[in-house]
Formats: sequence, C-alpha cells, structure tokens
Amino acid sequence: MKLSKRVGRIADSPTLAIKAKADQMKRDGIDVIGLGAGEPDFDTPENIKNAAIDAIKEGFTKYTPAGGTLELKEAICEKLSRDNGLNYKVSEIVVSCGAKHSLYNIALAMFEEGDEIILPAPYWVTYPEQIKLVGATPVILHTDESSGFMLQPDALEAKISPRTKAIIINTPSNPTGAIYNRKTLEAIAKISVKHDLLLISDECYEQIIYDGHTHYSLAGLSDEMKSRTLLVNAVSKTYSMTGWRIGYVAGPEWVVKSIHKIQSQTTSNPTSISQKAAIEALTGDQSMVRVMLSEFQKRRNYIVQRLNAIRGISCLLPEGAFYCFPNVSGLFGSRFSGAEALTEYLLEHARVAMVAGEGFGSEAHVRLSYATGMETIKKALDRIEEAVKDLITGD
Repeated sequence: MKLSKRVGRIADSPTLAIKAKADQMKRDGIDVIGLGAGEPDFDTPENIKNAAIDAIKEGFTKYTPAGGTLELKEAICEKLSRDNGLNYKVSEIVVSCGAKHSLYNIALAMFEEGDEIILPAPYWVTYPEQIKLVGATPVILHTDESSGFMLQPDALEAKISPRTKAIIINTPSNPTGAIYNRKTLEAIAKISVKHDLLLISDECYEQIIYDGHTHYSLAGLSDEMKSRTLLVNAVSKTYSMTGWRIGYVAGPEWVVKSIHKIQSQTTSNPTSISQKAAIEALTGDQSMVRVMLSEFQKRRNYIVQRLNAIRGISCLLPEGAFYCFPNVSGLFGSRFSGAEALTEYLLEHARVAMVAGEGFGSEAHVRLSYATGMETIKKALDRIEEAVKDLITGD
C-alpha cells in the first residue's frame, strides 16, 4: 500500500510546525518565546462568547444547511454592505470552516490539472500547497521591498500564459502587511478582464489597518470585477476567533453553488454554535476591534524600531495585519545561506521561535507575529539582539 501522489506534492504548514515545536519546548520546561503563530492574544469578546453559550442552552447544536445558516449569510451580506460598499444576495454567500477551508473549496471548484495560478510572493504559506493539492501549478511572481511587496502590473502581464486561470491577491498581506492601493488594483483588474482571469481576493485582515490606510476590495471596483472575483474573509483575525473556524466566500452564484455542493459531500456545515457566535461578531458591538487595533499599532511601532536597530536586519513598516517581515540577509555568511538556518540558530540560542521566509517564498526574510503582549515582544527582541551580537562577534 502507498499514499496518493497528491500527498507528496505538498509540504507541512511551517507556521503550524513552528508553533508545535515551540509548544513542545515549553512543555519540556524550556523558556521559549513564540512569535510564529498568526493568532491574536486577545480573548474572544464576551458578547460573542455569550452568543455561543446561549446557542448551546437553546439547543442550537444540530446540523445546519451545509453552506451556513440563512441568518449568518444575511449578517455577512449586511457586513459587506456596511464595511465594503458591496451588495450581495444570500445565494452568493457560502460559509465554511475558516478562510483556509474557503480557499481550498475554491481550488476544488475552479482549478484542475494544467491550470496555472499566479501567486505574488511573499505569499501566505498555504496558497501554493492548496494549488498543488488539486493538481494545478502555482506560478510565483516575486516582489520585494522596492515595490513595498506589491505586485507590479507589467510583471503580472509577463507571467500570464494560455494556461493561466486565476490570480490570488491578499490585502492586507500575510506575511508583509502590505496593502494594495486602488490604482494598482485597477491595473490588475484591467489585466484580468483582458485575459479573462478569475481573481481570488483574500481579505481576512481588512480591519487591521494602520496610519489612515484604506482597504479596497477588487469586487468593489466595478460590476465586471464583482462578476469575476471570489472574496474570501473570516471572523478569525478581526474578532480573535481563530479556533471558532468560520470563514466565507462571496462571489457569483454559479461558483457559490458549486462550493456548496463540494462542502455538502466533505465537511457538511460549519459548527452550528460558531455560526451563532459569528452572527454576533458581525452585527454586535465592534468596540473591541478598535481596542485590539490600537494595541497592535503600538506593538508594530515598537518591534519594527527594535528590528531596524539591529545590525544586519532591515524591516519595512507594515501597513496592516499583525506581522513584520524583516530582511535578515545581512546576517547571512559562512554560517547561514538562508532564513531557515537563521531561525534554527535563533530558536536554539535566543529561545525565540519565528517562521523562516522560505515558506512564504523568500529565503531573505523571516516572519514575526506581534499578536502577543508588549512585555513578551520586548523580551524576545532583547534575546534576538543578544544572539545576533554573539553571531556577529563569532564571525
């Protein structure tokens, strides 16, 4: 007996792997600081938890429609209208078990052998693996600090072939925090129309934006773009609900129906209780979102300032999300040829866990999450600073 070929196409998630490793070290009594996981340290707001408790007490613990309850779909439509100026019908919404599940459902519904999917790098680690899992091919379009980690239209045009099926855009970006401006999105939209391409817009961090920047959705640019865009979002990051597993797709009804069909034969419905909690998250008190955002901004400013003060490291100021993606290639030399080896060194000598950039499409960078307390961040940066001093002195 042997495993299927598709399993051999993909790698383990490096973000989950580094979290598991850090957690094991802690269980072994090692004082390790984890800056790897993309998970807010804030608790889920009380009003959301209470909605879930009420759902349990009321016996809302049975199957729901596979693609989510009507009430939750209506709440999503209301949110998209309120926050994004987008008008969707409930028949154009499908709710899944998190944004990762939503994205995989899209891959199953839309991609097949021979298709090419253009993926700007740095990218979220799961995108290329899901593309490969369904037999399609990720086509990587590299970006860097000179463009603010933003896809450039001319470079995009050069990557398109007769096999190109779709483009994935993540704004604000995990791992860079870059936010696509309207002008760039309009240029991407024009190219997508010219070549009849699908656009997948991952907007999970849309509420975590700093310094007056504005989030624009591809689907909001025009009716034409709405008809060829699949908008993916979730309650995980905005409401600190990572474990509740509720994400959704908004898009053309014919695609949404296909995703619903796939989900009906795989997971069935998202958890009934989590759906009730998500309704409260989207329609209830939003004040905690502003509290979290204010704290994230303080942490962002501190961690970027500290990183840029360390010899051999440079870091752009993220515009959104809660990650920084510093360039650490200035620390490479005889001992390290890439970020993975450096992160292993820092885990061993500084007892700080972070994710190597190779999993995001760049061996010159590492990803640090500042979705943890300020004292923890300060302690981690002190350790990194000392370990880098030892490294430079040793060289």
